[in-house]
Parts: sequence; structure tokens; C-alpha cells
Amino acid sequence: MNYPMPSLIPVDQHFARKRLDDIDATINRQLEQISDEDVAGKTIAITVGSRGIMGLVEIIRSLVSGLRAKGGLPFIVPSMGSHGGATAEGQIKVLAGYGITEETTGAQIRSSMEVVEVDRLPDGTPLYTDRIAFEADAIVIANKIKPHADFKGRYESGLVKMLSIGLAKHKGAVALHNHGFARFHDILPKAAACLLDRLPVLFGVAILENAFDDLMDIEVIPKDRILSREKELLEVAKRSIGRLKFTDIDVLIVDEIGKNISGEGMDPNVTGRPGSRLPGFDAPDIQKIVALDVTPQSHGNGVGIGSADISTRRCVEKIDLGAMYTNAITATIIDPAKLPMVLNTDRDAICVALKTCNLITPETAKIVRIRNTLEIHRIWVSPALMEHVEAADDLSAAGPAQPMNFDAKGRLQPQDAQ
Repeated sequence: MNYPMPSLIPVDQHFARKRLDDIDATINRQLEQISDEDVAGKTIAITVGSRGIMGLVEIIRSLVSGLRAKGGLPFIVPSMGSHGGATAEGQIKVLAGYGITEETTGAQIRSSMEVVEVDRLPDGTPLYTDRIAFEADAIVIANKIKPHADFKGRYESGLVKMLSIGLAKHKGAVALHNHGFARFHDILPKAAACLLDRLPVLFGVAILENAFDDLMDIEVIPKDRILSREKELLEVAKRSIGRLKFTDIDVLIVDEIGKNISGEGMDPNVTGRPGSRLPGFDAPDIQKIVALDVTPQSHGNGVGIGSADISTRRCVEKIDLGAMYTNAITATIIDPAKLPMVLNTDRDAICVALKTCNLITPETAKIVRIRNTLEIHRIWVSPALMEHVEAADDLSAAGPAQPMNFDAKGRLQPQDAQ
């Protein structure tokens, strides 16, 4: 299959770049507000989820070390709802994929899918918590705070969601997802408030990243301030995320999707395509999205592939349908798990995307290539978008045009490696 493909020009998108470099010193300083008496001699469950977080190993290792210095007995509890195929072993593998092991963190990992019903909401919805964490003397809720991939509200991805869904394992995640994402803005804070009242939560650890996927800040939040402070930090996170700074794109080429990149494989805050179909996602109008591959850290969970219009055989063959469907069924949205048109090669996939766009020619096609929806400070664009780039203060060309090169198997080669 063939179609005249324009060369692509490297373009830098300029975002603010506040960056935190000394993780250990920051956590030690933040832990000073936690009394030694609240820690000494206590078993402490630390939540770790299934999201990719810059510096995660060092964050958890420093947290473990800091709690031990206060006399605590910390351990790690995988807290990721139904991810990892909804099995205890699968969730340990997900953590290992991020480098989180007993050897790297200095803490035992205790994984189980068994839960305890802690309470019920006024409408009868049961609230569950991991039994191992429930039986600990204290719980530390650690998570990245960021805009969610399916809904908008005062609380999205963060400590509230980790407490209500991540720590609730498969059974608890199902119970809350049954309400649908359209009610999450209301149901999650109610669930979290109830759980904070019932569980021995010691404090939260809020982690923020900038648009370059760099660690931006870490904040230890006492239990009684989690609900008020998370709302404020979410606004900071929303101002800090990366976006594609165009109004319309004909073809968006995404080199890789993955659960370590976004809960939906491709962040709808970048693509404008939430699986929930809910409003509030500000992004360019895109005619066709091509997803070329899925990351190894996804362990076969290809959720997000359904947001693409076209994909490749090599991508789809890496997907574990059981893992992907378990995730989609738990979330009660199946669009992200639907398979798009599948082509044999990257070249074929991109050709079909271009051929099926309306009102374009090879010369006028507005093409953007990104590695993934996390790493969008350096992108590659076709000449048809350069007028927009040159007129924008926050975009700049970063080098000469390079052709899209394919190997003998039709696989698209990295632009910078040519």
C-alpha cells in the first residue's frame, strides 16, 4: 500500500518546567510534620498503584526509609482496583514492571484481592478496602494527582480515587464503577470522606508531574487535610499537563499506548477522546488516530486501543484480551477495549489513515507524530502545520524536515535516529 507521505519537522512545544530534583530530602522534610508517636511500632500499609510515575522507586524507597527512621514498620500494598488481571500475582507483576520490588524499596509487598466491607453510602453502595491494609495499624495513601481520563470534577485521579477504588481492589472498584463515570464527581468524594472516617489513614502523599513527565512536587498531607488540599493540587496539575497546541489535525500518529502512560492508554486530555464520552476534554479536532504499539509495562492490557481509528498487527498481537476486558468491564466502559481497523504494517496503517481523511491532499495533510501522550514536548509535524507553528509563541521548529522512514517490515523508524 502506498500514499505520498510528507516529511516531518521536529517541533518543540514550550511548557513551564518546575522540577523537583532531590526526592529523598523533600520527603524527609515533608515527614517532619508527622509525629514519631503516630508512627513508632506501627505496621503501615503504603499504597502503590498501576500508573507510571517519574521517580516512583525512589519516592517509595524514601518513604519507607523515613517511616522506619520514626520507628514504623512499613510495607507495600498493591492498590490498583482490577488491574493486573484482577489477581494478587498479576498486581505484583505490574509493580515489578515499574521497578517496585522488595529489593528496590526495602519493604515487603503484601498482595491479596481479599477485601473487607468498611461501610456503606446512604444509597447502600458498599465500600471495600484491601484486608491486609485494613488490618494494619496505619495506612499511607500515595498517588499521583492528575486530570482523569474519563470524567471531570473537583477530585479526579489522586488520593481520593486511590482510597476509594485503588485500595478497594476488584470488588470495590466494581461497586463504585457501577454508578458510571458521570457520577464520579459526586460519588468519589463521598466515598473517600466515609473511608477517611473509618480507616486508620495516617497521611497522604501527593505526587505531581509537569508537562515533560518530570517530577514537579511531592507533598505529605495530614489525614484531616486530604480532601481540602487535593482539590487545590488538582488545579495545579491541570495547569501543568501537556497538550497538543493545534486546533485541528488530520492524522495523529501515536508510537505507543499503555497503562503506564494513561488509564486509557492514550490520555483523552491530549486526544479529546474519552471512553466515557463525557464532555470537558479540550483537545484538537482529529480526523484519524493511528496507534502503532503498546508498551511492555502494560502487561498486555491494551485499554485505549479503542480510541484509535487504526492500529497494527504487532500492536494488537501484544494485547491480552483477558486483562484488557477485565479492566474495561470493571470500569463499565467498553469503547476503549474495542479493536480498531488493524493493518499489517505501520506503513499500511498510516497510508489508510491518510487515504480516509476528508478534504486533504499529500501537500495539505496536517500530520502530527508523538511518541505517546505523556511525552509531547517534542513532536513532529508535517509542513502543512508550520504556518501555525511559526505564528505561535509557545511552539518552535527544532530542526530540519526528516522523511518518514520505514524498515523492511514496514515499521516506522524513530525520527531522531535517522
